[in-house]
Amino acid sequence: MDKIVPAHYQPALPLDTLILQDGAAGAGDRMDLDVLIVGAGPAGLACAIELARLAKADGGELNIGVLEKAEALGEHSLSGAVVNPRAFRELFPDLNDSDFPFRAPVGREAVYLLTAERSWRLPTPPSMRNHGNFVASLCEIVRWLGAKAEELGVNVFTGFPAAQLLVRDAAVAGVRTAPAGLDREGKPTPGGSASNDLVAKVTALAEGTRGLLTQAWCAWQRVPSENPQIFALGVKELWETKQPLDRVIHTLGWPLPSDAFGGSFVYPLEPNLVALGLVVGLDYRDAALDVHVLVQRLKQHPLLRTLLAGGEMVEWGAKTIPEGGFYSLPERRSGDGVVLLGDAAGFVDVPSLKGIHYAMQSGISAARAIFQNLKRGAALAEYDRLVNASYVARDLYRTRNMRLAFRHGFILGGIQAALMTLTGGRFPNGKYRMHADAEVARRLSAGSRAGSAETPIGVSKVDAVFKSGNATRDTIPSHLIAAPDVPLEVARFYSRMCPAGVYEAHDPEVGAQHAAPLLRVNAPNCVDCKATDVLGPRWTPREGGSGPKYKRM
Repeated sequence: MDKIVPAHYQPALPLDTLILQDGAAGAGDRMDLDVLIVGAGPAGLACAIELARLAKADGGELNIGVLEKAEALGEHSLSGAVVNPRAFRELFPDLNDSDFPFRAPVGREAVYLLTAERSWRLPTPPSMRNHGNFVASLCEIVRWLGAKAEELGVNVFTGFPAAQLLVRDAAVAGVRTAPAGLDREGKPTPGGSASNDLVAKVTALAEGTRGLLTQAWCAWQRVPSENPQIFALGVKELWETKQPLDRVIHTLGWPLPSDAFGGSFVYPLEPNLVALGLVVGLDYRDAALDVHVLVQRLKQHPLLRTLLAGGEMVEWGAKTIPEGGFYSLPERRSGDGVVLLGDAAGFVDVPSLKGIHYAMQSGISAARAIFQNLKRGAALAEYDRLVNASYVARDLYRTRNMRLAFRHGFILGGIQAALMTLTGGRFPNGKYRMHADAEVARRLSAGSRAGSAETPIGVSKVDAVFKSGNATRDTIPSHLIAAPDVPLEVARFYSRMCPAGVYEAHDPEVGAQHAAPLLRVNAPNCVDCKATDVLGPRWTPREGGSGPKYKRM
């Protein structure tokens, strides 16, 4: 075996367990709402705020519920983040930029091309210019938006993951939550709680990246996209430093191989608090590539080594990012009783490294369509019309092929991206076709040396998970669905693909009479980044409050 194709070993989407008839046995309590929003991120909370405000202005009131799988708001929220304030200004027209939960305006910025020992400063591409934008923590943004929603009477339910879609005929009726307190075999324990059903006239799926119920609805209703969605994995660290950073930094090149897409970011949050990270497209070709190890290498570069010297890593996290752009959007983002918002729908513009304001704008548009649906019976397809007429669709259309141009490597992709920028997206006159990340063949190689963590500013995967705040109980049943008896090469691929050390590959013992599993799964380590769901074992929701507890990511 000299290559592996991850799709050959990935279990199918468990659609038969994800779509459930409303009223099916197995639930504990039942709650009726006007509107149910799944996911308390920027998209879901913006939707809730705008919807509550519209109802109040109309002299009425709506029973709006927001479900969030994290134990507290913001604990599963992670982004770079440099934020375009446009959607904040629309959602809160009476507030000033200084009232928003941002850390600081972007002043100076720089883009560098790296080799192993040197850096060359490049002109900042137009799409990456951040004048007028703000450095922020997505955790803090979500907590602030959540407080605004609750002030308007929105019910925010934390610690309740949505595990199944409740349906009536072809309509979405709500969701069933995941049970809590199960043992390793999935059996109830004393003090556990059963699943609950939440039903609503409209359900908004704002699950974030690689949303499971969004996948299920699109498959169930056969809603296609012109290209399959593709993803990147971002690994981020927060550092308390001895030296201040006076600019926003982005880099290209090293430590990535030339046939992988991605780059790094370094953002100042406070005079002595820096966010740094590396984002890598999951269509990379080397089965041995390990994003976590590459981050440890990046920190050894002279550009960062001096900045981090004497400092301490105080927080760590990881998440996937939808990168397919315009051609990967679902053909429609609305249906009978349902709308798709934010990252779950794919509203991310990779060339500008932006998604938060697009997510919020999609939430605002969804709220307006939902309100008209409830008040006058207008079709939820109005949501698609509003998004298609907004800057969200215009921006994604202008850069529609830019990320896709890098499918054949950094050099050719860079040349094509430059031509796209010069022509305002008119070059090329057509569409680049893509394969799903799991369908990309990976060559087998010796791989990256894991010893980077032995350096003063390196960190192991085990220590990184600890810094994420992950305190998931060890006796929880596994929420990851792996194929049985995967080959050793595939087990090794999974162990390197996962930044949290969930997967371990074990060589078979010589002379053993019974073959032990070559893949071992440490499910409690999972930080819900969803890389596994893109390339390996399927991710499913587990009991509420599991996973990371991010504070400033």
